[in-house]
Amino acid sequence: MAKQDKESFVTEITPRSQDFSRWYLDVVRRAELADYSPVKGCMVIRPYGYAIWELIQQAFDKEFKRTGHQNAYFPLFIPESLLTKEAEHVEGFAPQVAYVTHGGGEELEEKLVVRPTSEAIFGTMYAKWIQSWRDLPILLNQWANVVRWEKVTRPFLRTTEFLWQEGHTAHETAEEAETETRMILDLYSSLSHRVLAMPVVKGQKSESEKFAGALRTYSIEALMGDGRALQAGTSHNLGQNFAKAFEIKFQARDKSVQHVWGTSWGVSTRLVGGIIMTHGDDSGLVLPPAVAPHQVVIIPIGRENWRETVLPRAKEIQAELVAAGIRVTLDERDERPGWKFSEWELRGVPIRLEIGLKDIEKAHVMIARRDTREKMSLPMDGVAPRLRELLDDIQQNLLNRALAFREEHTQRASTYDEFKAAMDGRPGFVISPWCGSADCEAQIKTETQATIRNMPIDGQSPGGTCVHCDKPAVAEAWFAKSY
Repeated sequence: MAKQDKESFVTEITPRSQDFSRWYLDVVRRAELADYSPVKGCMVIRPYGYAIWELIQQAFDKEFKRTGHQNAYFPLFIPESLLTKEAEHVEGFAPQVAYVTHGGGEELEEKLVVRPTSEAIFGTMYAKWIQSWRDLPILLNQWANVVRWEKVTRPFLRTTEFLWQEGHTAHETAEEAETETRMILDLYSSLSHRVLAMPVVKGQKSESEKFAGALRTYSIEALMGDGRALQAGTSHNLGQNFAKAFEIKFQARDKSVQHVWGTSWGVSTRLVGGIIMTHGDDSGLVLPPAVAPHQVVIIPIGRENWRETVLPRAKEIQAELVAAGIRVTLDERDERPGWKFSEWELRGVPIRLEIGLKDIEKAHVMIARRDTREKMSLPMDGVAPRLRELLDDIQQNLLNRALAFREEHTQRASTYDEFKAAMDGRPGFVISPWCGSADCEAQIKTETQATIRNMPIDGQSPGGTCVHCDKPAVAEAWFAKSY
């Protein structure tokens, strides 16, 4: 491991049950995922943390391309006049906007916004590029950084600058835009389950929680190990709001001139934080194999001459696993095996493979699973396909475990007394009927700290009255305390 200054080094990890927030920060620092930068609210993503993000990025990017989207890149700086064109949008982002006022030692004629999101610049360019229905749809995505001036920050979960992808599409009809918005929501949900082993609830945000300037906002919501919810991704149907603000028009098939229908959607490095809090334990990270930088770590065990007796066979096994497409690292450091075990447990490597002289004599290796801590002996012959099976099993087990946790921490409340009792502490999701009133929603938040995470698209018909008032319920909402 790299050397750290005494002040920043975390020697032990705070137990999750003792202080979940402290545990999270300890894991981020101790596993060398990220560190604080000299700029308040900003983090430095270290190589191991960035490797996790790269694997997430690759999985999502593959699906974006499969569904017809192309990557592009738009400027970091946006003229202030562009941002202010959509009134609701600028009002929603105003408290978080950072400005550039000087450049090259001179005051700028017009302030530049450091992008908090890119609807304005995409809209400006789409107005130039789109003339006819034949130019539609435009399906673009960019992998970029954004800046939002946050008051309270936490590595990966909420930082002043963060990395994300943002898709921006333009369509001929309202139906096409809604189909795109919902398709991306489904894609996000599927990838979260399949790649991150992090189950999510997908649904529609309330009016007060939707994206500023959107017609409708959909989200995926995950439940963390402390019972708080995490908004893991959003997909917005922008309607024609931005098209009208930025004059994105096209000649329709009937020769009339119409505004396009737009969408935007994104996930961010917040997903790394979600993985930590969904799967981690008191020993550190527990990484799903799909996003583990190292799926297997090989640890040679022996006496003083282990480099001559054990290491050559360990390297042969490493080569076999690499050839089988398994991400593997070989720990050759001159440290005690027990120390190495703890370090790689901390880093969440799914499988540890131990090999010593006796193992070589028996033509077996010892395997330890990170998720269950189960140990087993496997023949060296054919070890690669067996490890591939184990990795698949670990991936599925982590998802099943997270699903079981969510099920155990989801309850229903039909009266406000039940609701308040359920919201004592950090209970998870509480499902309740809601009247649709923003005032009612705000009162619930003030009194319980709980917010509506979303209203599942395939949720049950509410019936009855709102959990907070006597008005008829219009939706079944999933409430939680959140990050």
